[in-house]
Order: sequence, then C-alpha cells, then structure tokens
Amino acid sequence: MAERGQLPPPAKRLCCRPGYGSACRPGQRAGGAGPGSGALCAGPSSAAAAAALGLLPLGKTQSPESLLDIAARKVAEKWPFQRVEERFERIPEPVQRRIVYWSFPRSEREICMYSSFNTGADDPAAAAAGGVATAPGGAADPAAAADENRLPFRRGIALLDGGCVDNVLQVGFHLSGTVTEPAMQSEPETVCNVAISFDRCKITSVTCSCGNKDIFYCAHVVALSLYRIRKPDQVKLHLPISETLFQMNRDQLQKFVQYLITVHHTEVLPTAQKLADEILSQNSEINQVHGAPDPTAGASIDDENCWHLDEEQVQEQVKLFLSQGGYHGSGKQLNLLFAKVREMLKMRDSNGARMLTLITEQFMADPRLSLWRQQGTAMTDKYRQLWDELGALWMCIVLNPHCKLEQKSSWLKQLKKWNSVDVCPWEDGNHGNDLPNLTNALPQGANANQDSSNRPHRTVFTRAIEACDLHWQDSHLQHIISSDLYTNYCYHDDTENLLFDSQGWPLWHEHVPTACARVDALRSHGYPREALRLAIAIVNTLRRQQQKQLEMFRAQKKELLHRGVTSITNLEGWVGHPLDPIGTLFSSLMEACRVDDESFHGFSDFTDHVGQCKSLEYHHLPAHKLFEEGESYLTLAVEVALIGLGQQRIMPDGLYAQEKVCRNEEQLISKLQEIELDDTLVKIFRKQAVFLLEAGPYSGLGEVIHRESVPMHTFAKYLFTSLLPHDAELAYKTALRAMRLLVLESTAPLGDMSRPHHIASVVPNRYPRWFTLSHIESQQCELASTMLTAAKGDVRRLETVLESIQKNIHSSSHIFKLAQDAFKIATLLDSLPDITLLKVSLELGLQVMRMTLSTLNWRRREMVRWLVTCATEVGVYALDSIMQNWFTLFTPTEATSIVATTVMSNSTIVRLHLDCHQQEKLASSARTLALQCAMKDPQNCALSALTLCEKDHIAFETAYQIVLDAATTGMSYSQLFTIARYMEHRGYPMRAYKLATLAMTHLNLSYNQDTHPAINDVLWACALSHSLGKNELAAIIPLVVKSVKCATVLSDILRRCTLTTPGMVGLHGRRNSGKLMSLDKAPLRQLLDATIGAYINTTHSRLTHISPRHYSEFIEFLSKARETFLMAHDGHIQFTQFIDNLKQIYKGKKKLMMLVRERFG
Repeated sequence: MAERGQLPPPAKRLCCRPGYGSACRPGQRAGGAGPGSGALCAGPSSAAAAAALGLLPLGKTQSPESLLDIAARKVAEKWPFQRVEERFERIPEPVQRRIVYWSFPRSEREICMYSSFNTGADDPAAAAAGGVATAPGGAADPAAAADENRLPFRRGIALLDGGCVDNVLQVGFHLSGTVTEPAMQSEPETVCNVAISFDRCKITSVTCSCGNKDIFYCAHVVALSLYRIRKPDQVKLHLPISETLFQMNRDQLQKFVQYLITVHHTEVLPTAQKLADEILSQNSEINQVHGAPDPTAGASIDDENCWHLDEEQVQEQVKLFLSQGGYHGSGKQLNLLFAKVREMLKMRDSNGARMLTLITEQFMADPRLSLWRQQGTAMTDKYRQLWDELGALWMCIVLNPHCKLEQKSSWLKQLKKWNSVDVCPWEDGNHGNDLPNLTNALPQGANANQDSSNRPHRTVFTRAIEACDLHWQDSHLQHIISSDLYTNYCYHDDTENLLFDSQGWPLWHEHVPTACARVDALRSHGYPREALRLAIAIVNTLRRQQQKQLEMFRAQKKELLHRGVTSITNLEGWVGHPLDPIGTLFSSLMEACRVDDESFHGFSDFTDHVGQCKSLEYHHLPAHKLFEEGESYLTLAVEVALIGLGQQRIMPDGLYAQEKVCRNEEQLISKLQEIELDDTLVKIFRKQAVFLLEAGPYSGLGEVIHRESVPMHTFAKYLFTSLLPHDAELAYKTALRAMRLLVLESTAPLGDMSRPHHIASVVPNRYPRWFTLSHIESQQCELASTMLTAAKGDVRRLETVLESIQKNIHSSSHIFKLAQDAFKIATLLDSLPDITLLKVSLELGLQVMRMTLSTLNWRRREMVRWLVTCATEVGVYALDSIMQNWFTLFTPTEATSIVATTVMSNSTIVRLHLDCHQQEKLASSARTLALQCAMKDPQNCALSALTLCEKDHIAFETAYQIVLDAATTGMSYSQLFTIARYMEHRGYPMRAYKLATLAMTHLNLSYNQDTHPAINDVLWACALSHSLGKNELAAIIPLVVKSVKCATVLSDILRRCTLTTPGMVGLHGRRNSGKLMSLDKAPLRQLLDATIGAYINTTHSRLTHISPRHYSEFIEFLSKARETFLMAHDGHIQFTQFIDNLKQIYKGKKKLMMLVRERFG
C-alpha cells in the first residue's frame, strides 16, 4: 500500500468527558488499574491466547477460555466500539481491554493477501508459510522462489524473524512500532516508523515512513502486524488515549500538553498554536463541536468496516500495466491482480468488488480502445483475454448469493454506464453477436424479436448486467445447495424439466452457462460445498439430457440417415464460451478431489498448512450421497469434460471467438491429460465415446451432423490415445468418425428445418468465414498421423486409415506431411521396414502428385524427389509403375529431369540390388517416358530425352528426330544451342552443326547488343562450322549476316575466320593443308561487307544521342572500325570517306569532331 505520511490518519469519531454534551459517551470505566498504566496483551493464559490465534491446537491448552474472552472476541469481530459504548452504561476496564485486545486481526491469511500475490493456486498458505514455489511437476522453481522472496509478506517475515521490530505499543485501536531495515551493500541501515489502525479484526489504515508506493502493504507494516499476531504477550496495551485524558485534572493536562510540545516542538508547535488560537476563539468552528477526535478510540457506527486498500495506487498500477501494452510482463501482472480480486472474494472481503471497480475504470479509460475502434483494428489476443476475465469476474460479483439489494443496484448502474460507452469491447471480439439474449432464464422483453441489425451489440458486461436479474430464492435451488441429502424417489418421466432424475437425485434446469456461472460465483465467494452440490446437480442434468437426446435421435434416425444432412445444431457452444461453463464444472469437481474433507471450506486455518506444498494428485474420494456406485468427484469431472468437448455446436463468427474455441478445447484437454486413467475412468471414456458415436446430430461425433459444426479432431485424438490401450476398436471408430471436415465438402442441400427439442435450427447453406481453418486442418492431420503411427503392422487398420485420409483431407501439404510421417515410421532404423506402411506412404504421395499437378506449389520439386525416394524403398515395381503412369503424376519436365534421371542413377541401382534384366526393364521404361515427354514438351524435355536414350540407338535417333521436328516451330535458339553443344560433346559434330544452323534462324542480335548471352553460342557455331570445312562455313555465314547486326560480334567472327584454314582440324584429328580463305571472295567478302556496314550503321546510331562523357569511348570504337575497314583492299579509302562524311554531317558537334581530326586526320 502507499504509506506516504509520517503521521496516522485523523480519527473518525469524537470523544469527550461524561456530561459534557449530548455527544458525550454515557459509559465510564469501572475499577481496574489506572488509566495511564500499561498492561501486556496476554489473555487468561498465554497458551489459551496462542490457541485462539491458531498457534497451538486447542487440545494442548492448559485451561479453557474464560467467558469474558469468548464474549469479547465475538464483540470485537462484529461491533464497532462506539456501539459498545452507547449500548452499555458502564463498561468495566477489563472488558474494554479484552475487546481492544481481540479487535486486532488474528489470522495471517489476510495480512498475506494484502501484501503478496497469491502464489498458490488455491491456498495462500504457500506464500505465507515460507514454502518454496514449485513448478507444475513438483520441482522447485528457482525463478518463482526468487520472485516470491521479494514480496512484502516474505520480506516482512524475514524482518520479524531477524528481530528488527521494536518499540511496539498498542493504544486502543492503534498499533505503532519501529522496524529497522538492515544495512545493505549500497544503503545504510534505516529505521521506519509504522502506525496501524484497526477495527473489528481488520486493518483500516496504515502509514510507514519508508515512503513506499505500491498496491500492497510494505514489509514494515507486515512485520509489525505479524509481531502483534505472533507475540501478543510482548505488546504493551493501553486503552484509547481519550480514556487516559479523562482522568487528568487541569494541571495534569497542561503538563501533558507542554511536555508533548517540548518533545516534538519542531513538528507540532505550529499546529499546537493554531489549535490554541481556535479553542480560545468563542466563534471558531472547533468550539461548535462537542468532544475531540481520538485516533485510538476505534470506529464509529457509520464507518465502513473494510481492510485498508489504497485506491490511488491500484489505479496507478493498472494504468501503468495497460500503458506497457503487454510488454515487461504487464499482462501477467494484470492477471495476478484479477487473481487477487478472486482471492478477496473467496475471503468474502468487500474490497474484491471495490478493487475490480478501480481496475475496470482504468481498462475503460485505456486510450487504445478508441484508437483501435477508429482504425478498425483488432485488440491483441492477450488483451482480449484480460477483458474476458474482467467480464467473468463481474458476473461472479453480481451473483454473490448474499449481497444486499442496494449493492447489486449500485453495481448494475455502474455496469450499464460502462456498457453504454462507445468503445466498450464486444463480447465476441470484433464482431457483433447476432444471437438474442442467450441467458434463457431471463425475460427478453418486448424487443426480443427485433431485427438483429438494430439490436445493440453484446459487450463484455452484458452477461453481468443480465445476471443482475437472477436471484437465489428458488426453493429447489436452495435445497440443492444446502444439503447433501436432498432427494426424491417419486420419479415420473413425463415432463420436460423434472426436478429429480430416476435415481431421485436433484436436477437443475437452467441455461447451462448461467447455471455454471452460479457455481463459479459460489466458489468465488467462499462457498465451495454449495458450489459442489450445484455442480453435481448440473452434471446429472446434462447426463439426463444426453440420454433424452439419444432417444430422440433413435426415433428419427432412419429419416435423418436417409436424408444425409441436418440443420439441427447448438448455436452456443460450452467450450470457448465467455463464461467457460465446462471449465467451471471441471475445476469445481477436481478441487474436491484434491482436498480432504475437513479443510474443504473457504476458511481453513491458515497455520495448519505452514510449510506444506500440495502436489497435483487426484484421488477417488469416498462416494457422495448423490453418486452411483463407483462414482466420485473425479469421475464426474472427467465425464462432464467429455460431455462438453463432445457437444455438437456451430462454429461461432469472428476470429477471436473461433480462436477461443480452439484454445479452450486444448486447455481442457491438457488438464485431462494430467489425470492418470484407471479402470473406473476408462469405463467413463467408453460410455461417453459410445454415446458420442450414437447420438446423431446432438453429438459432435454423430453420424449426421450440421455442416458447420465445430470439428472434433483435437478431442478425438485425445479420446483415441486414451482408449487405444483398453478398447482399440472403439478408439479407431471414434477417431475415424472425427476425421471428417464437412465445411470443405460440396454444399449440402437444404436439410431438416424442423426444431426438435430445445436445440435451435439454422439455415445450413451459409458458407462460413472459418478464420481458424488452417489450424483445424493441421489438427485433422495430427489425428490422422496419430492413427497411422498406432496402426503400424496392422494391414486392415492401415487400409481403413488411408481411405479416411484420402476421403477427408483436402490439403495437399497436409497429405504430403502424412506421407512423410508414414515413411519415417515405416523405415525406423531399429526395425525392418514395414512394407504395408510404406505402401500407404507411397499411395498418399501419389495422391499429392495428382492434387498438385495442375496447380502451383512451391514445394512441388521437393514432393517429386521425395516420391521417387519412397517408391525406391517400396521396390522396383513401384518405380516402374510411376514411370509408366507419369502423365497423371508429373509434368514432362519433372518426369525427365527428376524421375527418370533419378531412377537411372547408379545409386538407385545399387540401393535396389538390381540384376541386368531388371536394370534393362527400368531403362526401357525410362526411355519410353523420355520420348513421350519429348513429344509433349520438346522445349524442356528434349535434352533430357537425348541423355536418357543415348545408350539405345533407335531411341536416340527417335529423340533426335523429335528435336529436328520441333526446331522449326516451338524451340528457341537457346534450347537448340544447348542441344547442339550436347551433340558436339557426344561426338556428333554434323548433328550439332545442323542444330546450330536451325538455332541461328531464330536469333536476332541488334547493333547495340554487344553483351547478349547468345554471342558465345554464335561464336561457337561459327567455330564449329569453320572446323568442319569451307562449305559448312559458307552455309552458316549468310545466316550470321542475317541474324547478327552487332559490329563488334561480326568483326570478332571475321577475325577468327581469317586466322586458320577452314577444316584445318578434321573429324579424326587430321590437319588439312588448305590455304587461308580470301576476304575478297565469298563467303568472307559477304561477312566483311556486313561488318563494315554494321560499323557504319552503329556509328550513326551512337552519334544520334551521344553525350560528352562518351566521346573518348566513341573514338576507341572508331579505331576498332578502322581495323575492320583496313581488312578490305580499298579499306583505307573507304574509311577516309567515312570520316569525311562524319565531319560534314556532324559538324555541329565541334568538340567531338576536333577529337576525330586529332586521331584520324
């Protein structure tokens, strides 16, 4: 808490001498020690006092408590001291002392609650007793322990144990003392002055000179409080200071005041003088009031009796956490604050509602709300969950079974105010809820049937507002929660809402989330027994409802199965619901499994649990009066969880609502997984699995369900793994039924639009906006993978699972994952390959190939390579099969470049230990595939086909002819050049030449493409032609002249052709002795003229847009041109004329022409 001041707060009521005026107290002390004398706080005996405080069992006390102590303790708990004074004319001093003594808090539980977060799940004893925080597995969590040691409560205990508390004095209802903070490495020793006021066993105000600002009491307040609780016999006790002053005469009073001023003159002298002036003034305000304030005299009748809570600090802390936007652990801190509210409610502390009001006000003032609303963006998921908890807590508060009407009216007014704010978050996230009021127990009013577009959105506070109309006066409800023996064996199954079932056990028919909210409210307000009784009644009601639904389906089963579709559905699911009804029932029942019968109430003795650390072990406790034979709280908890998870419900609208369904389902299943299944629980699983399979549209696993039902994949996976060791047939039946994903099937025709029983019907053809579809499909895949793993070695099961996968999974990526999973399981290193599972893997891989053949998939190449690997493991017949059916599985490019090439590799032959016959058979299939692919896609497959066919003459010739046929139409010059180079490399130069000439006909190089990638191919083709002979060179040069307009490329070709004689190196390496070709004769004359012409054209083109920074580069270009000109016999004259022509045409470019004259004259 914020201990900001040095002085205690002003007194709340006035005290005066008897007879002074109408406001004077009528009573007076009757005997006893003098008022100024002090007395220790010990009662009749220190042992009895210790026993009363819970420090010793009552059985070990030396003597029974006195009647005075018993009466004083009760009065101190319930009556403000002013009422005691007014009620009795004379109050003996020993009685006053005992009332004052017993008015201080006696339990450390509340001190812990106001000075630390609740580190234990259900019992703050763990935080108070010095026990080490534990991780879920029971091991010590060092980080949690370190955090816990920093809490004020733990630090206060350390200060107390270290003997740091001193000068403890109790004057009336005021406790003071000093607490010495030991010196640290960086800070000196400090002494803190602490003052505590208390009333009716509650601390009503605290001050400490440490100046600490926090929600919690500081460690010094904790130390002083615990000192008073643990060492009452060492605390000096005085009656209220006004009692002492009443006994003084004028001289004593003057001496008292003067001494007080002398001791504290620097602090109180200005105040003393001011008060003296006011008292001496007849008309001063202070003289208009009888009596004077006494900070030690206790509370007045009108004072609210509640623990001290620093509202300002609560607001500041929440505001700070919200401003951090989820960073620095702020979300965790806010959740801890919510847990603190629940802890207060459980202790029936009125500050619970008060603290939640302060938190809510800060949440509503969060500036991000309006920003998100303006931008149309969604709040973060963690922040959204905080709002959900806020709404659930308000639901608990307004459902307090013992709250006063004026309290509820005040809360309702505040909730409506928040609800009307424009930025108040909606119940289902970012979408309005189109459903009417779902709390069926409440009247819907005249506007119940209004158009949904005009109906106001349901906010996070709507359910709490609706719950304000609920009450606890129903006699049947009162009987349920008040007695374990409430039964009625007169059973008549002829009405819809029976009060008792066939066993005579009470039922509670109410909107299920609302009924479960009552359970949560009872638990939250410290009524666990009552909550448990109502939870059992609700579970029995749900079980009876299950049986009724099963009977209804059996009556209409033939018709529904014939139609194949249904519109019957639940519009409101219990898992993922804002009120978390199933989670509430489960937690209530599981809580009863983890506590012994004596401590199962809201206020078990705090010190009984000192040093204990409870582990999460659940037991079948002795049967409750309303259980069947063999049933327990544990079996009921498990059964209600299975009922909720298996409930058929429609997928809600909106991203947040759908994510919440997934999240809550996984949370509930994770809690179930903590429970070790025994024979009793396995029976429950069997019973529920059978019902879920046979209940038709009323179950999520029924034969015929609504098309947009929430899928059961995650739940079915848990059921499968749980049932498999005990009933494999039922496990597989359940999992296989859950594999369906109807929303991805073709649109169903209009279904049954009747409204049987209480389950609503909806129009079935609205295609859903399933925002969590990818997660749902991944869960479907996980379920299938789990079944594949379990079915290893069982041919029949594997075939059944394979059929289910092929029928129900629509995502190629997930089928591919399953194929990979099956392959890994089948080829584990520690066992022989499972050939059946390998075939399943291959079959799934083939399905993926067919699904992705005509669609773009970035993993396609990986999929093809994996399939070949899988087929290799299956055997040679599988490889042969995929090659023979390649056109249904692969593109021509994939078939030749990946499939056939991999199959024909040496590694595959070695891996399969193939003999010559098998190798030839595979090679024949590969060649056939290659030729088919080349015919279908010669551009991309011709080269691969030639490579695959090169060992078979006929196939190779066929592939070559395919290339020639395609060369004139569909193939590009780059593809033809590539194949031509391959031919030359394989020793077919004439075929390479043929293909090169065909490639040249497709090529076109303009004057400025001097870096074109095809230049090397052109130079290679000319070199190849030159090496073959004059005729071949003569044939290709016209093609070059026609296709290439780039001067530098042409001059390069020309220069190479003049260096050696054509055909100088023959096919067999023999040198020819021919002469060099003449530039004056064909074909080189044609090439020379084309080259000179190209230089002239290029020169003019470049001069059109030349800039000064390119002048030097242009001069170098002309130098190269001159070299080519000079190769002609009249080249010098031609070049001179060319330069003169340039000077005349471009005489305006004076600087450039000057450079031309300097170089070329």
